[in-house]
Amino acid sequence: MWDALAGPYLAAAGLLVLAGAPKVADPAPLVRALRSAGLTVRPAPGALLVRSFAVAEVVVGAWAVVTPGRVVSVLVAAAYLVFTAFVALVLARGGVLGSCGCFGKPDTPPSRTHLALTAVAALVAAAVAAAPPADPWGATAGTGALVTTAGLAVVIGFLAWMAMAVLPTTTAAAVRSATRTRSKG
Repeated sequence: MWDALAGPYLAAAGLLVLAGAPKVADPAPLVRALRSAGLTVRPAPGALLVRSFAVAEVVVGAWAVVTPGRVVSVLVAAAYLVFTAFVALVLARGGVLGSCGCFGKPDTPPSRTHLALTAVAALVAAAVAAAPPADPWGATAGTGALVTTAGLAVVIGFLAWMAMAVLPTTTAAAVRSATRTRSKG
């Protein structure tokens, strides 16, 4: 199973690191996004909670890349289930007006594509947890196979990032919002 899921799994793990790092540096956008989604979050303790969760996100993502196994795959699946639940909540409540901070500063409104991708990442990680690799970087894998898997993970991660972070900014509503923001500033 690992041979088929290694690329998507490593992409999901890598995205945890890339999405968590900005929230470690600046938790305020996610605190605002949580509040705008109707969740009760006070700024100071909320920032500490978000930053702690973001550190865990980065650690789990890095661990999953370096040493894929059952325990870390369960943690990756749990993280993506939380993200899926949050995106579903936001979509059900009409969307978050500002960025959650996962992809940097630009507004990245949640979408059904975002929902689907986080759900698929959770499923991939759950499948790896159910059948963890015995020796993911072992002697049977040659350099070419490792490079191919790493390249596939990068391509999948990049396409997922584009679908979640860039594509939503091209919608008519996002373009209108950006135009209004620029004209006010």
